[in-house]
Amino acid sequence: MAHVLLIRHAENDYTQAGKLAGWKAGVSLNKSGREEAGLLAEKLALAPIEAVYSSPLARALQTARPIAAVRHLQVVRCARLGEVRYGDWQGKSLKSLRRRKLWRLIQQRPSAAKFPGGESIRSVQVRAVAAMEELVARHPNDCIAVVSHADVIKMILAFYLGMALDLYQRIVIRTASVSELGFFSGEVRLLRVNQTMTEPWEN
Repeated sequence: MAHVLLIRHAENDYTQAGKLAGWKAGVSLNKSGREEAGLLAEKLALAPIEAVYSSPLARALQTARPIAAVRHLQVVRCARLGEVRYGDWQGKSLKSLRRRKLWRLIQQRPSAAKFPGGESIRSVQVRAVAAMEELVARHPNDCIAVVSHADVIKMILAFYLGMALDLYQRIVIRTASVSELGFFSGEVRLLRVNQTMTEPWEN
């Protein structure tokens, strides 16, 4: 059975300030985020991780590298696991975006929403799930770590739970949290969701 640990990157100044970083260059973990990433790597030392994949964005790679280093592994970048391309919304605060007409559509019927100058939410789910299917096929009997972003992880979980994309916003994914999917005999099981590393890791 393949086990996939879906890990959200640790804290950075954009998450702390409630802004959409998107694909903005140079968004790195802040002090709290580096501490979160270190603790996460320490706790996951007991998990039988055989490979580590990551979004190519700095904050994800900085979260993935300590996890890989414990096992003397290299982080493999995967662009399809990257953040949503928010287009004109990139860099803006959630507080200001809530006043826009598109905000309600994104919250209530995201399957029909597309960010101005960016991606549609449905296309993000399609690319992220395609990446997952490829990784599971590559590691049918392994435990792998996949470091990505909150919205992307929520869309992946929604797909494998059989939830309508319009409901994905109901899932909460915190920084440096772990959600786990098990793939076996053509079936998928949600084994944990949004688990932060305040307790010892249990396989």
